Amino acid sequence: MVKILDVYFHEKIAGQLEQDDYGDLNFTYSAAWLNDPMAINISHSLPLQDSAFNRKECRSFFNGILPEENQRIKIAINLGISSHDDFSMLEKIGGECAGALSFIPAGEKLNLEANSYDELNDVTLANMLRELPSKPLLAGEKGIRISLAGVQDKLAVYVKNGKILIPLNNSPSTHILKPDFGIYKGIIFNEAFCLKLAKEIGLSVAEVEIKKIEEMDYLLVRRYDRIFKDTMTKKRIDKLERVHQEDFCQALGIQSTNKYQNKGGPSLKQCFDLIRAVSSTPVIDLDQMINAIIFNYLIGNCDAHGKNFSLLYLDKVQLAPLYDLICTLYYKGLDKKMAMELGGEYQINRVNMKNVYLLADEIGLVKPEVRKRILEICGRIFSSLPLIEIVNQEQENIKAFINIRCAEVARNIRSIA
Repeated sequence: MVKILDVYFHEKIAGQLEQDDYGDLNFTYSAAWLNDPMAINISHSLPLQDSAFNRKECRSFFNGILPEENQRIKIAINLGISSHDDFSMLEKIGGECAGALSFIPAGEKLNLEANSYDELNDVTLANMLRELPSKPLLAGEKGIRISLAGVQDKLAVYVKNGKILIPLNNSPSTHILKPDFGIYKGIIFNEAFCLKLAKEIGLSVAEVEIKKIEEMDYLLVRRYDRIFKDTMTKKRIDKLERVHQEDFCQALGIQSTNKYQNKGGPSLKQCFDLIRAVSSTPVIDLDQMINAIIFNYLIGNCDAHGKNFSLLYLDKVQLAPLYDLICTLYYKGLDKKMAMELGGEYQINRVNMKNVYLLADEIGLVKPEVRKRILEICGRIFSSLPLIEIVNQEQENIKAFINIRCAEVARNIRSIA
């Protein structure tokens, strides 16, 4: 029997996601959406058209909304479904997702006027965080339909007056909460430091703060795809609205499992070409993107893959603020191979000016300007490092590590005429 999910874009149905008797997916824009002069395509990889998109054409986008790897497997076990069944997973947890989409079984209604939340006291929140490793995204809990891409333990929450609330019945969230779990204890302090450093040097980034509940530290990340505003006057009011977004893998029609370039993921050239193709202000966004690439290289972030860059569809299409910035080189056990090659080189410690100049040629930038930009950003980092508030020894160590690395890069660049 064919199963159908209505794909809501805010309060309107943009189309239907179908699963046939053989488990194959297809997506079709609704006639009403196609006839709406304000309608946009839900993905760069899914342009507005009358005909249906088959599984091969649409799966990368819809699969990209869902969690990955062990998170996905655990959720599937908890929900009693196959981890390979994108449709069933979206049906179960696709109420509050990245961007402006919600997935509702055909015939049911998405009630946007009755947002509901469950306020958590400290004990309840602490218990929920302890449950996350075995119950990712709290999938299966009554009224909770949250989906977040990625492999980390995390949770979408609503923050109001310092209180943490869980969104129920497809209600929107304001923040993403990341507890300090996993192999690399203290990684949230690394991420917070790198994001604050990026902001200090002038990059657009997600806002973060470190919090603690009982013995557990966690990172609270403000969602850039959620805003408070009146849709008519554009004034900020106490009404939360979703903003559409998609990551670069979704926009390019690339599976989440292939997010690393050597696995079929996007290259830096593809990323820059994408910005040129879709951005409403390409000059600004190309400038932001090269700054982001240089910053990731300088801090030693080897995990800047295609799902760690996104497009934001607000009043215009623009590069989204940066997120998931981490100095991965700080951890001896992590690979020094970059998610995307830089001028033909994957190993971050082998990158030289020849690779930088090859990158400049690939992405259509002037070679001396890219060299100058690297030195400029090194300078900004040196000036900004003392300004970042240090909360523990982990951040002090990361600060020293980045300082030494940037000094070495700058020294090597200056030694070349």
